[in-house]
Amino acid sequence: MAENVRGTVLVTLADRDDAEELAEQLLEQGYEPCLVHRDMLAGEDDAEDADWVIEVRTGPHGGPAVFDEPHLAALAEDYGGFAAAE
Repeated sequence: MAENVRGTVLVTLADRDDAEELAEQLLEQGYEPCLVHRDMLAGEDDAEDADWVIEVRTGPHGGPAVFDEPHLAALAEDYGGFAAAE
C-alpha cells in the first residue's frame, strides 16, 4: 500500500532567504532533496508575486515526505508560509 503514496511535499514561502534557510535546516534534519525554486501561483501576472518553494520528497525515516506533512507545515508556518502534499 505504501507504494501508492505520493510522497512530495511542497513548502511555500514568500521570501527567498527564508526558503533557503529552511531548506538548509531540513537537509540537516535528514529530509531530501530540498530543492528551492521560484513558483508563480496560478493567475499571478507579476513575477514579483512569485513564491519560493522547497520541494521535499523523502523524510529522515527514508519514507515519503508526505508522512511528515504536519511537521513540515508547522515549520512553514514559522516563516509565514504553508506546506501541501503534491
